Amino acid sequence: MEPTYEAFEDDAALELPSEPMRLNMGPAHPAVHGTIRMVLDLDGETVQNVDVQPGYLHRGFEKSCERGTWAQVFPYTDRLNYCSPMLNNVGFALAVEKLLDIEVPERAQYYRVILGELARITDHMICNGAGAMELGAFTPFLWLLKVRDWVWDVLERETGSRMTHSFGRIGGMAAPPTETFAEDVTDLLEQVEKVTIETEALLLRNRIFVDRMQDVGILSKELALSMGATGPVLRSTGVDYDVRKAHPYMVYDRFDFEVPIGHKGDTYDRFLVRMEEIRQSVSIIRQALEQMPTDGPVNVDDPRIVLPEKREVYNTIEGTIAHFKLVMEGLKPPKGEVYGYTEGANGELGFFIVSDGSGTPYRVRVRPPCWFNLQGVRSMVMGGMLADIIPTFGSINMIGGECDR
Repeated sequence: MEPTYEAFEDDAALELPSEPMRLNMGPAHPAVHGTIRMVLDLDGETVQNVDVQPGYLHRGFEKSCERGTWAQVFPYTDRLNYCSPMLNNVGFALAVEKLLDIEVPERAQYYRVILGELARITDHMICNGAGAMELGAFTPFLWLLKVRDWVWDVLERETGSRMTHSFGRIGGMAAPPTETFAEDVTDLLEQVEKVTIETEALLLRNRIFVDRMQDVGILSKELALSMGATGPVLRSTGVDYDVRKAHPYMVYDRFDFEVPIGHKGDTYDRFLVRMEEIRQSVSIIRQALEQMPTDGPVNVDDPRIVLPEKREVYNTIEGTIAHFKLVMEGLKPPKGEVYGYTEGANGELGFFIVSDGSGTPYRVRVRPPCWFNLQGVRSMVMGGMLADIIPTFGSINMIGGECDR
């Protein structure tokens, strides 16, 4: 008997029954930075659904800050975004100074700006270098991290520590600039510009790199705004928002610089925004070096806030007492609450602090930019390919220390 094929005229009848495959990606996956776990539902290599689960770190940053004095918070802030710790130091110091209603000397403000912009450069270089490396472009990764290391050389000479500086102080900075500070930074900026140009020349003309980045991981402007995204992630969608421009703090209103923005909100735009922000940071630093006073204090003149000099501690009873009370009891801001916010490397970094009048913070709450930017990952990867998760997630620049709840 001859078989009939009438039942198979419809192509759908030829398909075998199947169901999505569930795959765990992270937290041990090498391309899932930090402690993120993604539970993926895959149709072949197409992402049908994803559950993004931040966590698995739980260092208790905020509660740790509520156990010591106000000044003892600085080492913890270093470990929020450990790629740009100086920006965290400055952000917390500004929040407490807002509570105290004080303003640091002009020289200290310029010093903070320069060190902070150097930290922003290193953060963007790590993000873009690692993103390129995960797509197979290992050479630009080495180039960018080479310069990042040179920036750390300068930061180490200034702060005494290569990465976790703890150099910020409430009311100023731990020490004034070194004698060779301006010369060291000027020489460094030439290398930053050179490597930035070389990296772009190598990557932006590479068809593989461009194809893996363009039209991948698109985030809409509306979704970015609704979820509270800031920084390069928001600006890549075309929103011109930068805290340094919209709500200037310190001396940022004295500098001429542009806010780079993208158009599509894809992974390629996020890469380009960060590369251009490196150039803008270089411009800000050069202007700050020209305007920065060559001498003067880097701390407010108030013994209730700033530790006295060592010679006073060792030779006067007043200095000894002031040192002892600040170390053992801490400075005592007035009762109240404030929200201080700055432009971190990943967006708006905010500190909500509450004082009960004692030497210990009553409440410390951090608004980490990574936490809000991370919300967009699900929308970015849905409907895309499994391999596209790698560059997309890398372009978010998720830092585990910031997302620690």
